[in-house]
Amino acid sequence: MQREEKQLEASLDALLNQVADLKNSLGSFIYKLENEYDRLTWPSVLDSFALLSGQLNTLNKVLKHEKTLLFRNQVIIPLVLSPDRDEDLMRQTEGRVPVFSHEVVPDHLRTKPDPEVEEQEKQLTTDAARIGADAAQKQIQSLNKMCSNLLEKINKEERESESGGLRPNKQTFNPADTNALVAAVAFGKGLSNWRPSGSSGPGQPGQPGAGTILAGASGLQQVQMAGAPSQQQPMLSGVQMAQAGQPGKMPSGIKTNIKSASMHPYQR
Repeated sequence: MQREEKQLEASLDALLNQVADLKNSLGSFIYKLENEYDRLTWPSVLDSFALLSGQLNTLNKVLKHEKTLLFRNQVIIPLVLSPDRDEDLMRQTEGRVPVFSHEVVPDHLRTKPDPEVEEQEKQLTTDAARIGADAAQKQIQSLNKMCSNLLEKINKEERESESGGLRPNKQTFNPADTNALVAAVAFGKGLSNWRPSGSSGPGQPGQPGAGTILAGASGLQQVQMAGAPSQQQPMLSGVQMAQAGQPGKMPSGIKTNIKSASMHPYQR
């Protein structure tokens, strides 16, 4: 008798250790899900599931061991039921079971599922038995085909995303052309230095510069008087002819130099 009791105590200790390890792993995994979900990765989740699966398998091996066969012959009978708070029970259950009353005993000492769960299980078993072997095989094949197609699509999307990330972005502009355009607009680089015949530089006498043209009407009249008649007549002929071709209008007395406006503002 003493040998059996010692064997039972050793089996209980081994079982309690396995359950404690399983509980710690579950607590750690739940903590990660609740507090570290933003940094949680799928390989880490798989590792946690693998650890829990291994601990459950170890627990089943302990229960199936030949030294733990005495558990099948043991019966737990509640000797005292009380609605009062039990501190020892609180400490042993880590605060999960404060009282050992008629309400909690059926849940903690139950050896079968709840009646509702048993009824649902029976209904599922009945529905499964009604399906023939051929129909069940067709459903299995259809489900396997759907899973294979879904897995193939997922793998294809992963390959495309990986190849898209490795492929460099296609360039839609030419950096050399962009730099040349910026240099031309900002510094006048590469612009033509061509002047029409008969025009002179801004510093030469007889030809007004760009600042003289924008000076106003009085400035234009002074330029006309200062210029040579032989040079002004060809440049102003087009303007005079256009004014003469409009009946009922007096020809303007202000003469402008059209040729000088062709000078590029970025003349260097």
